[in-house]
Amino acid sequence: MRLQNYDYSQNGMYFVTVCTQNRANLLADVETVGADPCVRPNTAGLMVERVLNKLCSKYQNIKIDCYCIMPNHIQFILFIHTDASTGGHMGPPLPEMVQWLKTQTTNEYIKLVKSGVLKPFDKHVWQRSFYEHVIRNENDLYETRRYIEGNPVNWIKDKYYG
Repeated sequence: MRLQNYDYSQNGMYFVTVCTQNRANLLADVETVGADPCVRPNTAGLMVERVLNKLCSKYQNIKIDCYCIMPNHIQFILFIHTDASTGGHMGPPLPEMVQWLKTQTTNEYIKLVKSGVLKPFDKHVWQRSFYEHVIRNENDLYETRRYIEGNPVNWIKDKYYG
């Protein structure tokens, strides 16, 4: 799934999608606001959002540009920027960061299940791998942002009006 011989720790912009195991709807609910349905992160989704935002303090050379929490996946754009003038290695690669996110959120999810806040999940919270796309230019970045921002509306259209 990764690009052959590509260094995922180098400076760049990455579009990442991480899906729940078996596409289970664990992270958000569809609610009606006024006459319109909308996707809203539930307790699990809000926990994932908190951990996602901790990525930037865990890995100081990154920035989350935008993100979306959907019922069965999360999507985000991650900027990796390391100042080469400071020397040293580039930093951890993207797969390591995603693994940290998945581990932390799974641990938090288990705590919430044990405390009775969330229902148990089936074997795993997350799918084994993740999808990524290397964003190559400003137009690609613009289109990816539009895709992420439109994801909730598209989800509702597909599920309820499709």
